[in-house]
Amino acid sequence: MQKEKFEKLASEKSNPSVTISMNTHRTHPENLQDAILLKRLCKETEERLISEFGKREILPLLENLELIPMEIDTNYNLDSVYIFLSNETKEIVKSAWPAKDDRVQISDTFAIGSLIKSSIQDFEYLIVLLSQNVFKIFVALNNAIVGEIENDNFFVSENTSSDTERNNISDLRSADNTKSEYFNKVDKVIVKVFNQTNLNCVVICTDDNYSSLLKVADKPAIYKGHKSMDPNNQSSLQIAAQAWEIIHEQQEIREMEAIEEMKEAVGHGKAITDLRSIFKAAKEGRGDLLMVSGSYSQAIKMTGDTTFKLMDDATQPDVIDDITSVIAREVLSKKGRVLFTDLAEFTELGDIILKTRY
Repeated sequence: MQKEKFEKLASEKSNPSVTISMNTHRTHPENLQDAILLKRLCKETEERLISEFGKREILPLLENLELIPMEIDTNYNLDSVYIFLSNETKEIVKSAWPAKDDRVQISDTFAIGSLIKSSIQDFEYLIVLLSQNVFKIFVALNNAIVGEIENDNFFVSENTSSDTERNNISDLRSADNTKSEYFNKVDKVIVKVFNQTNLNCVVICTDDNYSSLLKVADKPAIYKGHKSMDPNNQSSLQIAAQAWEIIHEQQEIREMEAIEEMKEAVGHGKAITDLRSIFKAAKEGRGDLLMVSGSYSQAIKMTGDTTFKLMDDATQPDVIDDITSVIAREVLSKKGRVLFTDLAEFTELGDIILKTRY
């Protein structure tokens, strides 16, 4: 869903196209600053648009702009927000990565590069909160819960008898069957959500409940691990932090495997480190695996279809603020893989490197 949205924004041309980017805060009272900054940036946008284009030709854009401060709930901010506006388009995208700066950009295209780069680093997944009387499914983005999947058919109780009532083997067997049936129903709901979203999940529950769930799981591979539930703290921040530990560890393993793969490619002469050569190879569809240091970016100005010059000032007219985002899009669009990494083990390979198919 997000990928299609970004592709649409990246390909759209309309004059004017407005991109507002700003850093935000996840917690109170810091997020009170976000509403003030948003109003200031919207006011700046309005003044610049009217000064350059007048009101008549951009009335739909101005009407959408006026509504923006009321449409963004600062109580549910992540680390940044991007707003894309034209006469035909209005999109608001929240990101779990900081924006480069708080700014308004007005051009004939949207400034989507930084968001594409951050979206590649995003990991969306499900968090299941599970006990004998609680069953909830959340959608998480990195270390933040961004939504809850609600369904009237979700059940909330295992309804097993208590230990004191289990007086004989028959009672125990009946309780085991009831428990197994409960987790089987839980699994079927989770699998249904997985089939709709293609999102794997982390479960917050006891060791025993996780073991019981895996025993009846139709698709055990979708379960990426579990953390014990803290009975004294079931806040969204705590739950997200617990789940992210598992996902982050698995991501680091994946990045280490990719680094080893890249080192092997270097040894076989199948890796490129020159930025211009990387760009050309990506355009030609030769990119198999692109790896970039998370802190690396380079502004450029195109001088031809596959040629460009490096720029120091990303705010100059017709300057692409980060060529790595463009290269990443090219690699992904041609069925290649892209990883941004901050692991120290990557530093010996440079800031950016491309493993080629041939």
